Amino acid sequence: MLPHGGCGCPAGHVGRVILVPDTSWHWERAGVRVPQCLVPPRCTRIFKIIVIGDSNVGKTCLTFRFCGGTFPGKTEATIGVDFREKTVEIEGERIKVQVWDTAGQERFRKSMVEHYYRNVHAVVFVYDVTKMSSFTNLKTWIEECNGHAVSPLVPRVLVGNKCDLKDLIQVPSSLALKFADAHNMLLFETSAKDPQESQNVDAIFMCLVCRLKAQRLLPCRDTEGWPAHSLRSCWK
Repeated sequence: MLPHGGCGCPAGHVGRVILVPDTSWHWERAGVRVPQCLVPPRCTRIFKIIVIGDSNVGKTCLTFRFCGGTFPGKTEATIGVDFREKTVEIEGERIKVQVWDTAGQERFRKSMVEHYYRNVHAVVFVYDVTKMSSFTNLKTWIEECNGHAVSPLVPRVLVGNKCDLKDLIQVPSSLALKFADAHNMLLFETSAKDPQESQNVDAIFMCLVCRLKAQRLLPCRDTEGWPAHSLRSCWK
């Protein structure tokens, strides 16, 4: 229930606020329009996507390519957890995509792993197409993901990186596709380094964003960063 009185609202008139066809807010029973100062700010949904895989498979480079449109000239091993953001617009809705990058080496990630998996909306599993061991180790990464109570309903995709190194490929597409099908994942083969593959990198994350957008119950935040549910509670 909204507080009554103040901000020009007549004392004694109470009722819940609704959005009428002309998009103005008013008291449902009193019929008095609520001042702009009480209209909730526009909120932006935030989707947390985590990127998982062995060290040196190109996880950081994929996040750089998607969020910044570039390939980093020099990268160092990720220590702990890092994330980058990109705001996209789909069907008129602005969505903030947070791409979380984690260290592939156990000694760099052990203390952060719980925080990494918390409130995740989608998962990207990455392997290096030129390194069979990185593909074989995907089973371990999937087990870790499941072990941290990530719901089976959370969308997941499989990404084979470094496909520009055609003469060095060890993981055939047919094998990767079979693995992806067995785990109910889409398969993408791309290269974070090759500028001509940039659209494919975008497609990896945008397909997840579009799928998440359809799940209307995902939380959002207002433009100032406050959780939207705390604002909405004022309007009940």
